[in-house]
Amino acid sequence: MKQTNLASKLEKLATSTLVSSLTGIQRGIEREALRIQPSGKIAKTPHPEGVGHPLTHSSITTDFSESLLEFITPVSTSAEQTLSQLRDLQKYTLANMGDEMLWPMSMPCFIEDQQDIVLAQFGNSNIGKMKTLYREGLKNRYGSMMQAIAGVHFNISFPESFWLALQESEQDNSELQDFISNKYLGLIRNFKRELWLISYLFGASPALCSSFLQGKESNLPFEKQGKGTLYLPHGTALRLGDLGYTNSEQSSLKVMYNSLTEYVAGLQRAIRCRSDLYENIDDFHAETPKQLNKNILQIENEFYSPIRPKRNAKKHETPTQALSRGGIEYIEIRALDVNPFSDTGISIEQIRFLDVFLTYCLLKDAPEMSWEEQQISDQNLQSVISTGRDTSTLLKQGEEQVTIAQWGNEIFTELKEIAELFDAAHGNSDYSDTVHHLATWIENPDNTFSGQLISSLLANGGDASEQALDIATRYKNEHLKTDFQYYCEADLDKQASQSFEDEKAVAANDALSFKAFLKDYFEKA
Repeated sequence: MKQTNLASKLEKLATSTLVSSLTGIQRGIEREALRIQPSGKIAKTPHPEGVGHPLTHSSITTDFSESLLEFITPVSTSAEQTLSQLRDLQKYTLANMGDEMLWPMSMPCFIEDQQDIVLAQFGNSNIGKMKTLYREGLKNRYGSMMQAIAGVHFNISFPESFWLALQESEQDNSELQDFISNKYLGLIRNFKRELWLISYLFGASPALCSSFLQGKESNLPFEKQGKGTLYLPHGTALRLGDLGYTNSEQSSLKVMYNSLTEYVAGLQRAIRCRSDLYENIDDFHAETPKQLNKNILQIENEFYSPIRPKRNAKKHETPTQALSRGGIEYIEIRALDVNPFSDTGISIEQIRFLDVFLTYCLLKDAPEMSWEEQQISDQNLQSVISTGRDTSTLLKQGEEQVTIAQWGNEIFTELKEIAELFDAAHGNSDYSDTVHHLATWIENPDNTFSGQLISSLLANGGDASEQALDIATRYKNEHLKTDFQYYCEADLDKQASQSFEDEKAVAANDALSFKAFLKDYFEKA
């Protein structure tokens, strides 16, 4: 594999204002969690009314189903503050859920039938009905079970001072936003090349409840545990594999990341190209629609990628229209399993590692990435998903076959240098301590999240669902006993109440019928 000139870059950057700018990195987290009954089965109740309206509440909403909550933190430069916000949002929601709890895993709890997964409801406004119909389309295209999987999304952006220092050090004379967009695309390409490492370290879905398969056969080499647990002895993240969110037609789109124009064109093709697979599902033109439209993607959000370039959209803008208008503003990482070892679903150690890893992906050389290279990267990821904790597993690195330990140690050597920059910026050794700790997991796969989960599962001799239910019970008790750290209950009550008023205003402003609204939306997309 071509060696980077990262070391010489860092030597130059370490003396610039770039180091101090690292304290200005902004983050936001979106954590999904299934609501469950005390028995461990999926909750069938509506979205808890006490927490607010899911259409208009900025921090507490739903994802695919009524039972799949989504907690969204505001943007912050403090990782500790972000976790405090997330903890408070979960505490407040748990207090409004009666005896229900939050499932602490990515792969879902016991679900007897897909009909138990009720589509999320967003009210009677046009945009609310569109959101539900979009989910109806997902259900009819892929089935509801796949949509019950939960994850954590990590959003990150670098401050303008960072970009100015980096652009000056590279003696780049392009427009600043063009420079930023190109650098973010380089980050994405490098992230995709080495995404397997995230799955290896933080994959936390090596097992699932057999109800997830709904009686279907799987070609994965599952072993059985307890009454209803299936697991991969050396697996890491089933959520990211073929059992997770997949669209067989999406691979034909060949969405590329070598330029913003190329990326936008690829996604816009997908939302305009008719699909033979979905041609027989009634769309919004029908009296009883079952999907938004008959295209490969109903809307751009349907495109699955473990990482996305993003810009906050203006009213009536699609994601790609926002990117075309203003360039890339931040990056969304979608490859994280829910961390069952953290009551927030993600830990401070993970955030620090992601800060370092994503900065490494941004600063190192980022050659253009062909479609064939993307496929090789995906093959590497699938290998780690299935057998990542088997030390004999080989990955393709350029023209060579290497072990996870070989490649992982190469990466960590450079991550340690990046971590020193963060330590210098923050005036402590937290980042280096994190990277040194996680580096030991390369040689000791049992220390990874998936390794710890499987070791505990086999030691206890029970089912994964029992393991998860115990964790869910403990976390609920801890949340309810802990004081609010960032918000106060009165403020959250006010937000909840205001969200209902806001939803009424949205519905009152509708000037078109639902069908006319969708027709207008897709004509402008």
